[in-house]
Amino acid sequence: MTLETSKQPVDAETGTGVWPAQRIAAVAAAGRIAAETPFDDDQIQPASLDLRLGATGYRAPASFLPGRKWRMADRLAEIGAVPFDMSGGAVLETGGVYFFRLQETVDLRKRESAFANPKSSTGRLDVFARLITDHGVQFDTVDEGYTGPLWLEVAPRSFNIRVRPGSRLAQLRFRSGSPPMGHRAVRELNETHGIIAAEAGEPVMRDGAIALSVDLAGDADGLIGYKSRPTAEPIDVDLRDAYDADDFWERLYRPKGSGLILERDHFHILASKETVAIPKGWAADMFAYDTLVGEFRVHYAGFFDPGFGYTGDRRDGAKIVLEVRAHDVSFMVDDGQVAGYVAVERLSAPTELLYGARAGSNYQGQSLALAKQFRRK
Repeated sequence: MTLETSKQPVDAETGTGVWPAQRIAAVAAAGRIAAETPFDDDQIQPASLDLRLGATGYRAPASFLPGRKWRMADRLAEIGAVPFDMSGGAVLETGGVYFFRLQETVDLRKRESAFANPKSSTGRLDVFARLITDHGVQFDTVDEGYTGPLWLEVAPRSFNIRVRPGSRLAQLRFRSGSPPMGHRAVRELNETHGIIAAEAGEPVMRDGAIALSVDLAGDADGLIGYKSRPTAEPIDVDLRDAYDADDFWERLYRPKGSGLILERDHFHILASKETVAIPKGWAADMFAYDTLVGEFRVHYAGFFDPGFGYTGDRRDGAKIVLEVRAHDVSFMVDDGQVAGYVAVERLSAPTELLYGARAGSNYQGQSLALAKQFRRK
């Protein structure tokens, strides 16, 4: 979506909720979301903004948050982080912790805040990508009224990755106010629109969020997922359909009898039993980790944009890819076991751009799918 000014004055009071594409575009056009280089035409998503790496990276000895007293640049210097030039691209190695100042900066007002998540392809490559602000005390959180630069911590876990200035590993969602969505409201919304459709019966809910469970039945061939293979070959995050999946992944098939053992030192790609569809005027987020579901975690939270799982006004639904890693010890999961929860949130106004309405939507109508960098057979 190109940056076009909204008819509404950019600083006028807006409705409570997540900002739609046209609101992000209007605020950017007014200069309150700025960038070192011109915005890409497809950088604004239906209810979020893709974030781009800048020209300098830093390799650090550990992950950290700057804390209330520090700016990120000062803290990086204080801990001895080593800068490196990104102009020709760089390979980020597994086990390393890297920081980048992003090309985008924000100037938020009262009632305006933001939160971040890795992009879908980043999560499916098992790459930590966590947003940090100056004086920040939480990852992936831009506090109300924050003005300043944005930084990204990047830590590859399973594969080396190749990045360059402009690579997009994370996305930012803006919000006005703190709109509550109670248990009853979410249940009624789900009954009306089928946001999450279970195979049988009512979906499990807790604290106003809807559960997703693991599918170990698989497709007609019994394929249920993938397990990462050790390899030194880097994956270029900006390529599409470039790699043979079997060079990086072991295929997993329907277990006989008992469940699937998630091996502690491996990353797993599985799918949900349920299908998800997000209607116009709404957005959703998946929780990254829940200690109550067992000794494993859905490794990366996810944004679900309005229009995901729809073709026009028709609900098709799409399975959710689960990026799963055992937590501390190997853990066995069973078919239908709860893996995480999805929270639903209203947009401040209907978006003018729905997911799947242009070529940049890589996972519309997906079933079990690896990241966009791998060729689909």
